[in-house]
Amino acid sequence: MTHSHDAGSGPFDNPLPRRHPGAGLDSNGEAMPEVVLDEVSRSSSDAFGGTGRHAHPGQSAVYAELGVLRDRVPGVRGAVLAGIDGRLIGHDLTAGPEPLDLAALAATTFGLGRQCGLTLQQGPLRELTVHSHQGYFTVYGVSDHVLLAVLGDDRLNVSWLHLEAAPVAERLADLLHVGGTA
Repeated sequence: MTHSHDAGSGPFDNPLPRRHPGAGLDSNGEAMPEVVLDEVSRSSSDAFGGTGRHAHPGQSAVYAELGVLRDRVPGVRGAVLAGIDGRLIGHDLTAGPEPLDLAALAATTFGLGRQCGLTLQQGPLRELTVHSHQGYFTVYGVSDHVLLAVLGDDRLNVSWLHLEAAPVAERLADLLHVGGTA
């Protein structure tokens, strides 16, 4: 079987099919309009103004911490907090990819990195960075159940991001009352 591609495009250049932003599935496979927050985000909902969703930057200490990375590291486009199950806890993205998609990608990236660490007997995952043609996606463990995912453009200095993200992740763990990673 032969597949034809446009000049300059490869089999991995097109994104996956899109779903309606904010759409999810309940246990019966029916569409749900809202994200169901997990136990971590419920216990930390006060840090997100009670909703677990981003409304106004600076409303809470958690959003202030997410903004630190954008303010201090050139090239950071935004950050997402997600559960290891892929559920969105909060974000500070103003444009670009759907936050729900980034939460799911963060969990998938974390799972792959965690399995690599276990298989290679190198210990728990600290961070994992995906470097694409036009930017970066880096996932950090905030706790055993919460992830910080940072989206960056092609100007991002990943070493600088790693230096700034470690203390942010520690402060987020304290703010969310979830304890840091081991």
